Amino acid sequence: MTTSIVIPSACDFHVHLRQGDMMKMVTPRVTGGGVSLAYVMPNLQPPIVNTDQALDYKKQLESLDPNVTFYMTLYLSPELTPEEVRKAKKAGIAGVKSYPRGVTTNSESGIESYEKYYPVFKAMEEEGLVLNLHGEVPSDSGPDVCVMNAESKFLPELEKLHKAFPKLRIVLEHATTSAAVEKVKQLGDTVACTITVHHLQLIVDDWAGQAHHFCKPVAKYVQDRDALRQVVASGHPRFFLGTDSAPHPRHAKETAHACAGVFTTPLVLPYLAKIFEDIGCLDKLENFACHFGRNFYGLSQKEGFKDKKVTLVKVENQVVPQHYTISNTNDLGEVVPFLANKDIRWRIESNFV
Repeated sequence: MTTSIVIPSACDFHVHLRQGDMMKMVTPRVTGGGVSLAYVMPNLQPPIVNTDQALDYKKQLESLDPNVTFYMTLYLSPELTPEEVRKAKKAGIAGVKSYPRGVTTNSESGIESYEKYYPVFKAMEEEGLVLNLHGEVPSDSGPDVCVMNAESKFLPELEKLHKAFPKLRIVLEHATTSAAVEKVKQLGDTVACTITVHHLQLIVDDWAGQAHHFCKPVAKYVQDRDALRQVVASGHPRFFLGTDSAPHPRHAKETAHACAGVFTTPLVLPYLAKIFEDIGCLDKLENFACHFGRNFYGLSQKEGFKDKKVTLVKVENQVVPQHYTISNTNDLGEVVPFLANKDIRWRIESNFV
């Protein structure tokens, strides 16, 4: 029985670090989860729509944790032009994130049609920026779209974009369905997929009535979770870690209209060690969390961090904290983490050594 593992520090290719006091609480906890590379989402209020905003946000994040390599993204919106794409590339911006309008947190400025962005996508293809897709269509009772099939309904659009721009690297974010897994496999080397911690653990029964497990896209059926587990267990190189860790205050979750998001940042590698052990593929954790994403994006950590190691040990009664206080000076409440009060069996013994 394996009781300890040593792997490189992890790369999280989809994380929400927020702004203000929430940012100040969350960002320093990235390294605590064993992560040294963070690919940061742009859906702030207002969203990050240009290079200057992204660089300013990056400076704020680096001041909070200089050990993390932060890669920034832009929010796909009418303000984004081919010229801005070229400026972003020169400034080290790594990708552009597309949110369909209204499907998740701070997506009110999201898109309704992709065709008008084809000149932007062409520039991205030429410059080497990655297109990150929140792969759902908005719920609509007319064409029978709801949270349970919104991802599957989006997949023809993914295929259409890939055929229009075959050299454009596209990442289908936080896949939740067997259909998404099969589609990404089918489309080839320029299309990849992030998988979250919580979608490897949850099914629909786990979030129905449990606000702290509610996220978008929602966890689906047992066969869908099995498909996610099978593809990571197979060691497929185009499926890699993107936690979509998305903190909200407790009062915004435990309410009649709960915000979508699951908070995993402080314990990313311990969560994954538990899950990969449960499904019998602990030997596949390193590639999934540390290598496959970097290889697809062609990105690297800050000098000296690529070879930094994290040691995880299996222990008894390793219980997830009940909550994390957002601010010690302002009464902003607390964030409840994934699997709060549960024993996850694994902890980080040494970090970045």
